Amino acid sequence: MSIAVGRRRASVALANVAFVMVGVSAGVGGVLLPAQITDYHVDNATIGITFFTFSAGFMLAGITSGALIDRFGIRTSLAVGCGTYVLAALYTGTRPPFIALLVAQLVAGYGTGVVESGLNAFLSRLPSATTLINHLHAFFGVGALIGPLMAAWILTMAPWTVVWLVLAMLYLPLLAGFLALYPRDGAAAAHDEAVPGPDAGSASSASSASSASSASSASSEIAVDSLGSTGDGRYATRQDAPPVGERREVVRPNRRGLLTAALRTPAVLLASALLSVYVGLEASVGNWGFSFLVAEHAQTGLMAGYTISGYWLGLTLGRFLISPAAARLGMTEAGMVFACLVGVTAGAAVTWLAPVPAVASVGLALLGFSLGPIFPTAMAVVPHFTEARLVATAMGVLNGVSVIGGAVLPWLAGVIAQGVGLWTLMPYAVLLGLVQLAIWRTVAVRMTGGRDREAARS
Repeated sequence: MSIAVGRRRASVALANVAFVMVGVSAGVGGVLLPAQITDYHVDNATIGITFFTFSAGFMLAGITSGALIDRFGIRTSLAVGCGTYVLAALYTGTRPPFIALLVAQLVAGYGTGVVESGLNAFLSRLPSATTLINHLHAFFGVGALIGPLMAAWILTMAPWTVVWLVLAMLYLPLLAGFLALYPRDGAAAAHDEAVPGPDAGSASSASSASSASSASSASSEIAVDSLGSTGDGRYATRQDAPPVGERREVVRPNRRGLLTAALRTPAVLLASALLSVYVGLEASVGNWGFSFLVAEHAQTGLMAGYTISGYWLGLTLGRFLISPAAARLGMTEAGMVFACLVGVTAGAAVTWLAPVPAVASVGLALLGFSLGPIFPTAMAVVPHFTEARLVATAMGVLNGVSVIGGAVLPWLAGVIAQGVGLWTLMPYAVLLGLVQLAIWRTVAVRMTGGRDREAARS
């Protein structure tokens, strides 16, 4: 194994560990709420402000991380995101005043968003990007299962602030790993493109070749220090380098307007809308599913709890299993997502109309399993429908905008349930599934057009 391949595999492994930690930090929040409410003498609505400030920081990261990566490179950006989170966690561990806690959550959300966007952008440039990013987000689910257990155990012997101090300590090795293993820019990733990856690749062999080609192109365009600019936003190849001893001026790309350009790309806006609806559906079912099962299917609290755990476990397994299975079947990424969205809609319908509680539990597990690959796959295909220089910015936009749906749509589900009844949750989920199908159809058309243009240029 070459040093380059070994380094690439190590960087992928570290990315997976980082997403486990992101999942852990997300999973501890709910366990800490009662202790924070008691400590700060606030009510549920007031402590809930921390969710909005964290989301605001995460969204800010989404709209700025592209420029950060473009200006300073992957390694520095990941270090900034991780270091920012560590500082916010350490400060939270000192038990700051409540107003300062809200600010710390804003900073923690920003750090988390930069790390997520950076890792998604980095893996999108590697071979087998779709599978790699699906696995990446699956490891978030692993962390989300670990987090509540860890927090509950710590609370048996220490105050809630210790949980945040532990999170800060766990993130420090990640910071060191980012600095040691990741390239300053995309040049190292581009170098590795010629080396086959260890796994099955993308959703089809043809798609894998297209992904590798576009990722190589993306990396060569982003590797500013090693390649020259042609002056029109594209970059010359290494064969265009001047002879030894001859100097040629290297024109730096214009980094201004990346966010504006990304927001003017219709496919980026469509994909952002898709993920906003996706996160809203995922969170709506996750937050209200327990109450729905108890009220509408007369499940016991214990049975409903197991069913919701099965929903989240299904989502995690879907991210590990569906993409490799689709690759073996020769499906494209577009076809795989279409199949998953049909599964989402069917799972919600089964859960809604199931005649017995056990069938409802199976339907909810199917819903989670089918949801799993949609978010990471939508991130993985970004290079297929936008310019290479905009990939990191576009991924940040997708990541940041997704939290809007995660905040608004579960709230709307609760409002409808309050006014009409909890039975509306699954029809609501069916509707959101159909909306995603309509949006994805348009995204897939633009993605196919982007691949055709790549093939024509080659």
